[in-house]
Amino acid sequence: MSKKIAILATHGFEESELKSPKEHLEQQGWTAHIISPESGTIKAWAEKDWGQEYNVDKMLDEANASDYDALVLPGGVINPDQLRTNETALSFVRDFFQQHKPVAAICHGPQILINAEVVEGRKMTSVDSISKDLKNAGANWEDSEVVVDQGLVTSRTPKDLPAFNAKMVEEIKEGKHEEQTI
Repeated sequence: MSKKIAILATHGFEESELKSPKEHLEQQGWTAHIISPESGTIKAWAEKDWGQEYNVDKMLDEANASDYDALVLPGGVINPDQLRTNETALSFVRDFFQQHKPVAAICHGPQILINAEVVEGRKMTSVDSISKDLKNAGANWEDSEVVVDQGLVTSRTPKDLPAFNAKMVEEIKEGKHEEQTI
């Protein structure tokens, strides 16, 4: 069964947190589009320095959640910090929740979910440095490699990517989750 997944990112995403999920999704025979406020290419952050450039498949202002089966939010420090103040990005994220579609966020990616106001009462994890932010936004944060809550998949860091990728695919295969809402 063919699936189409949106990966929302901008300059400064953690390279492994976009590359690994994208490759894993494509290994399922699915399409994974990089959606960004920028056109052309966006530059990765690779642990301690700038990484590769990745082609943007669709501009954010041209993207519609109804065209996708799921959403992936890679982390990095710069990427979510930029996207969480972008109203078009926040609206795009909220649309996935309103349509009960799976959403997967890793590392600092859940910061976007905080600003989209979709974390209250949800079981989640993240990189430790934003755990207090998630708790303050009403999430039930736990220190686990992957946490799933009704279609919402979250993980801590790149070392958790194997578990993150597996659960992300599992939730996408399950399809819509009626409890996945704002």
